[in-house]
Amino acid sequence: MWLRRDLQAHPDYRIEWWYLTAILNDDDGQNYGVQWTLFRTSLDPDGTSQVWMGNAGITTPAEHFTGERLARGGIGQAGVTTEPFAAWIDDWGMVSKAGVGDPLDTLELTATLPNASYTLDLNANGPMIFHGDNGYSVKSNSGQASHYYSQPFYQVRGTLNLPIGDVAVTGLGWLDREWSSQPLDADQLGWDWFSLHFDSGERLMGFGLRDANGQSFSYASWITADGDVTPSNDLRITPLRWANIADRVVPVDWRLELPSQSLDITTKALNDDSWQSTLFPYWEGPVFATGSHQGRGYLEMTGY
Repeated sequence: MWLRRDLQAHPDYRIEWWYLTAILNDDDGQNYGVQWTLFRTSLDPDGTSQVWMGNAGITTPAEHFTGERLARGGIGQAGVTTEPFAAWIDDWGMVSKAGVGDPLDTLELTATLPNASYTLDLNANGPMIFHGDNGYSVKSNSGQASHYYSQPFYQVRGTLNLPIGDVAVTGLGWLDREWSSQPLDADQLGWDWFSLHFDSGERLMGFGLRDANGQSFSYASWITADGDVTPSNDLRITPLRWANIADRVVPVDWRLELPSQSLDITTKALNDDSWQSTLFPYWEGPVFATGSHQGRGYLEMTGY
């Protein structure tokens, strides 16, 4: 059971985020992706000094637009409220339109990037999902962990404002809420994280956290169309194709195997150059899955 207070900031924890991705298409079948994230970081143990950072992106097959906002805590430039729910930084917002009931059932998402912007309406048609042990998600063999839940059942409709003009889009969205004081082990260099919507109505959250020896601590949540969750530690992720991006070599196509669910798929990036050139740079973009299951979703990669 989740509580409304889980939506608010947790200043006693070192880091947390409100994170949403949407995989979209227009009336002609053209594919797009959108990302919106608000990060909060505590700079001291008692949580009195806070820094907020917003990252946003729009991906097309040929272009990737990136935006970033930074703010100090305590001055009203960024923050989160729960009655009603709203997360914001400057003019970017993730705002509940639900009125009564679950505040995450209906959201409006807005962001303005250099040369692009978007406004999206999201409506949930499934339950909240808790990863790990009722939302306690272990990230290493040493016991590093986070509190982690998702709403992966959004139907999305809205407008992308691109240099070519306004584009009406529809699609699927996925919201993550996560907070922790030590999400990674000292030997872990970064992660490869997938959120996938399959044509069957099932969904998959899976990640691998890489150490200096190339070993990966992996975990998956298999989600049925009705919202039942099966946790699994038998996820295997293997890079298949690498690309030179921003003076780095980054894996952009992957093989994912989850034997407990008879899953064996390949994911391919919509746009190899989905690089977020932000204060802490990373790769974030839409992917498409083929193999035992067909679908689409998002991939985030850090530490490359």
